[in-house]
Amino acid sequence: MQRPPVAVVFGARTSGRAIVAERLAAGWRALAVARSEETLERLRAEHPGAVTMVGDARDPASVEAVLAHAQDELGGLELVVNAVGGGARGGPFGGGPLIEAPPDRLDAWVGGFLPAAFHILRLGGRELSARGTGTILQLAGGSARRGMPGRGPWAAAQFATRGLVQALAQELRPLGVHAALLVIDGIIQSERNQMAGRPARDSVSPEDVARAAAYLTDQSPRGWTHELVVTPAGDAWVP
Repeated sequence: MQRPPVAVVFGARTSGRAIVAERLAAGWRALAVARSEETLERLRAEHPGAVTMVGDARDPASVEAVLAHAQDELGGLELVVNAVGGGARGGPFGGGPLIEAPPDRLDAWVGGFLPAAFHILRLGGRELSARGTGTILQLAGGSARRGMPGRGPWAAAQFATRGLVQALAQELRPLGVHAALLVIDGIIQSERNQMAGRPARDSVSPEDVARAAAYLTDQSPRGWTHELVVTPAGDAWVP
């Protein structure tokens, strides 16, 4: 009997939790990773089929332990997803105007996000390349596509992550592994941001993100997409 494919999802809180749910519904096994046991308790209550593990993607040893657990305990590794959010932040959203930023503002916005992306991409890509198959997905926001006023420090982290994915995609293509950036260019509706008083079309639902991730995961190597942008219908689309 053929075993079900295995997904590892780092940052299983909002979009990550929806991706876990979608893969479970598709017949996969899923290992959900978060820094908080409380987050994982809620996920297990909603999706008893998920395997969970506390981990911090900023710590390479933690990422290695998660990937090893997936292969040793779940029996495989076909998908690695980084849905980790921004981590430690400072000042206004995005970091604020550059000319007003204190010297440590860049560290506050880059330090939480970029190291996690770097470790997941390099270590996840390494494991998948050894298997000669699979998909690795990096989630990012609209600041990965363009700099916006008042969000320069955040764009620095996002732009850098986009560059990592582009490099990784070119390195892994010849090895049979699909690497892709999934950009959510708009607000994601979440428990923290319920978009009260605004129509649903003004935001992206976590389920929208999960469906986009599924599309990328299930692609044939004859037509891989390496960057996919999701924009809410009610938001202005900017090239």
